[in-house]
Amino acid sequence: RPCRRCCARPRGSGTMATQTETIETLHEDLIHDAQLDYYGKKLATCSSDRSIRIYDVDANGQHQPVAELKGHEGPVWQVAWAHPQFGVLLASCSYDRKVCVWKEQAPGHWIRVYTYEGHESSVNALAWAPVELGLVLACASADTTVSILTHQADDTWTTSKITAHQIGCNGVSWAPAYEPGAIVTSAAGSAQLPTSAQLVTGGGDNLVKV
Repeated sequence: RPCRRCCARPRGSGTMATQTETIETLHEDLIHDAQLDYYGKKLATCSSDRSIRIYDVDANGQHQPVAELKGHEGPVWQVAWAHPQFGVLLASCSYDRKVCVWKEQAPGHWIRVYTYEGHESSVNALAWAPVELGLVLACASADTTVSILTHQADDTWTTSKITAHQIGCNGVSWAPAYEPGAIVTSAAGSAQLPTSAQLVTGGGDNLVKV
């Protein structure tokens, strides 16, 4: 007899996700990540073939390949789109210990605008901070550290590093910049909302740290 807790049918008429399209990516090896941008109009994929591919998504949901980004010397683990307030920017991290930031200068024309090589082992994950904190990127590495890369007004980047885990860092994510309910509460007043920078990491030491 089915367990009521685990096997009961869900109530209501919820919809289920269905596959609508299979994309021929042209990658030649395993695909490790796929990310849509803020508007869902661009798709980025990355692979063990050391490349990143960019696709435009049209109104009918069709994906057209528009660019192939090459600059990494090892498998590319993850890609992340920056908030569109900062332009069309994409970050990538790789087994080659590098973090790259790419920019679309014109439709289909991409350049690498920044490369960070401060890690001593594979960079396994990355995440952009909430837009309220500026153009800030966190990068988690197998060398046990997390790097924080901050873009400055003069178009340079400053870096800082946190020792996060004893056996490598495999994931990183940011908390929202505002406390829950803060925006609703402030709507009645004119005081500027305070922001906070908080991130969480997961490591090979079986720990999660905030």
